[in-house]
Amino acid sequence: MPDKEPSGAEKMFGDFAPALVHFTDEVLFGEVWKRAELTPKERSLVTVAALVTNGNTEQLVFHLGLAKENGNTEAELIEALTHLAFYAGWPQAMAAMAVAKKVFRS
Repeated sequence: MPDKEPSGAEKMFGDFAPALVHFTDEVLFGEVWKRAELTPKERSLVTVAALVTNGNTEQLVFHLGLAKENGNTEAELIEALTHLAFYAGWPQAMAAMAVAKKVFRS
């Protein structure tokens, strides 16, 4: 049986930060993201909102793509970013929208 494809965390930090890779893969994505109380689509939207609020555009690249994979449309995500301008701040929303434009148009 072939080995499974390494996760993004494994590729980025494998030998450098194995504990972080473990918690990312096994706890965050292996347990938290699989809880039944929220759908993956809802979890993605909450995650995108948290990243925008914190100004974390580096992680936003991955999570906008994941949000689409989890059923969010580009229109829904753009609307969420627009809505967040009023709650998270204009600069955060503008920076996030620039990332979304690159992600969606690539």
